[in-house]
Amino acid sequence: MRSGAKVAVIGGVFIVFAGGATYGAYNVLLGGGGGSGGTSQAAPKKTGPPSAEEIRTTAKDFLAAWAGGDAGTAAQLTNNAVEAEPVLAGYAEDAHISEAKLTPGQPVGAKVPFTVSAVVSYEGQRKPLSYRSELTVVRGLTTGRPLVDWQPTVIHPELGKGETLKTAQAAVPPIEAVDRNGKKLTEEKYPSLGPVLDELRKRYGDKAGGKAGVELVIDSGLAEGTDRTLLTLTEGEPGELRTTLDAKVQAAAEKTVMTYDESSVVAIQPSTGEVRAVANNRKGRWNAAFLGKQAPGSTMKIVTAALLLEKGLVAADRTAECPKDVMYQGATFHNLDNFSIEGAPFSTSFARSCNTAFIKLIDDTKDEAALSKEAQDVFGIGLDWQTGIPSVDGSVPQETGGEAAAQYIGQGTIQMNALNMASITATAKSGTFKQPVIVPLSLDDRQPATASRSLPGSVAKQLRNLMRLTATAAYGTGTQAMATVGGDKGAKTGSAEVDGNATSNSWFTGFSDDLAAAAVVDSGGHGSDAAGPLVAAVLNAG
Repeated sequence: MRSGAKVAVIGGVFIVFAGGATYGAYNVLLGGGGGSGGTSQAAPKKTGPPSAEEIRTTAKDFLAAWAGGDAGTAAQLTNNAVEAEPVLAGYAEDAHISEAKLTPGQPVGAKVPFTVSAVVSYEGQRKPLSYRSELTVVRGLTTGRPLVDWQPTVIHPELGKGETLKTAQAAVPPIEAVDRNGKKLTEEKYPSLGPVLDELRKRYGDKAGGKAGVELVIDSGLAEGTDRTLLTLTEGEPGELRTTLDAKVQAAAEKTVMTYDESSVVAIQPSTGEVRAVANNRKGRWNAAFLGKQAPGSTMKIVTAALLLEKGLVAADRTAECPKDVMYQGATFHNLDNFSIEGAPFSTSFARSCNTAFIKLIDDTKDEAALSKEAQDVFGIGLDWQTGIPSVDGSVPQETGGEAAAQYIGQGTIQMNALNMASITATAKSGTFKQPVIVPLSLDDRQPATASRSLPGSVAKQLRNLMRLTATAAYGTGTQAMATVGGDKGAKTGSAEVDGNATSNSWFTGFSDDLAAAAVVDSGGHGSDAAGPLVAAVLNAG
């Protein structure tokens, strides 16, 4: 042991006090001691931030009581003993964690980092457990004593409010997820699939034919299958679960999202609605590709164009006005860099993403709910999608005035994610909405969401041609990004302005033959700059 380290041992539980801080001898001090004889006067209540010595001593005493299995004493050294004690007690009783060795690091202000090295034991099975955490020492509001600021993350950094640690037989057996061709899918090889595989196990572990193992989990206290595994003592026997994913397309999606932080991409097969890839590069393992809610910018013009085409207000080859700006009910809208187009067909306005060509036709629809209806009745937005894992199916609420105008170009109150936009593109390509799925509907007899009607044949044909021009014409906003993509291809770009952000979110969606994909990069700028290459990489893999 290195010089200067101090060790305390109680009942086989170790606490190591090391580093530059002087923590002193192992002791638990809950109150001042009185001298013999005489009288003493209570010291005035202390105020202000805790001193360095108070921080060191409080951290030492808390860690010592916790490691020693004295949950009551440890809880009293926090500023919320009522919440702290059951979590601390459950560390040994429910989580079956023993032989804990806690090693504090050098305090940083009022924060004291520490490491935990312990053993999880359950029914003859043992496995080491180690992780890092930290605590913060604050001044008690009523007592003035230095206390540990109670947060569940003190016990484990992934523990949330109302959650506890528990070791037991897993609620559901493990799964071995495979792609559509039987190729194994793992988080190690496809990192952003981690939360997707977790959800698939929760929902289908008991249907895949496996046998549950023993695990240390974070018990959420909610519905069965919501626990999060921290350590597996025995693996159990996984059952095979076939997904609709394509390992080759997934690999491309995984690689391309690493180009940009806070990015997501989804690929869907238009003819079936089957999800071929889903990838995210997000903080906290969040599946924003399925669960995000953001304005999609001009990619929404796919839906708006379908509406205007259906109502006969535009035609791909008919001249359409595209002034540099337009006012609608007091709100002024303009095109990027205030460009305008004169004497050109609507297909040019679509391919160049002219905002004013769309907004100036709102009143001509003679229906304030027209866009919301088109999104739901044709593209399935807002229906109850049953993809196989949690997903948000988009929202186009009915609006009036400037908010309604903003919706026509994908701004305002519209909420979409990469899954929704990939599905919209798939619908444009096939002409009929097919609810996206990541596992077969037959696996659990899910009833898919069904749109009330398909696109009329002539409208679907024009819409596809508009997207083809966007991806191939010299003036198309998606041409550069789609240059490497082969086959029958089409695209739409989008830049969504977000309040408080200097740079807009980058959106892009496109198709190539029987594969559609959509991507979003937060604060990525123009759609073709950031999101476009992500979509192209995925389409090329298909």
